[in-house]
Amino acid sequence: MKKYFFVAASEKFLTVEEPLAEILKERERNYKENNKEIDFWLLKNPSFLQTNQFVDLTAKIPCPPATVLSTDKKFITFLKLRLEFVAVGEFECPSAEITDPFKVD
Repeated sequence: MKKYFFVAASEKFLTVEEPLAEILKERERNYKENNKEIDFWLLKNPSFLQTNQFVDLTAKIPCPPATVLSTDKKFITFLKLRLEFVAVGEFECPSAEITDPFKVD
């Protein structure tokens, strides 16, 4: 099982109101320079938020939701501090289930 961490907010907040694209592009550039595999994804209306585990959390997020998902807890902590008005969470999932659906838009 692999652990995933995320910040969640409305899609509009993450993609329009905040400079999230700049943050993700800079991180992607840094990963390429350091030959590091991408471990973060921007997901619009992710299905994992619709599970019973996140009912309370999703009730607080305006629709449609979006998340930045990562295996790097420190990066998600950084995003929480940088973006302020986001919810945070984590879950475990068999790594085989997390593949192509989690690409940066």
